[in-house]
Amino acid sequence: MNIKIEKRIGENIRTLREKAKLTQEMLAARLQVEGCDITRSAVAKIEVGQRHLYPDEIILIKNILNTSYDEIFNIK
Repeated sequence: MNIKIEKRIGENIRTLREKAKLTQEMLAARLQVEGCDITRSAVAKIEVGQRHLYPDEIILIKNILNTSYDEIFNIK
């Protein structure tokens, strides 16, 4: 996978999370409630491009942050 793309997607997720006024801990907790086995540390790694995203995580993050796939995957 292209590290620049992963970093950009992570930055997008961080920006959207902050816009939703959620901490990394809060996002991780919401993901856990939805059945996703993830920690705050994993969310932090996603946001800096050090951890890959799984499809189910992307879907849940999109829903929790009330955003679109276009906003998550905007790499311009």
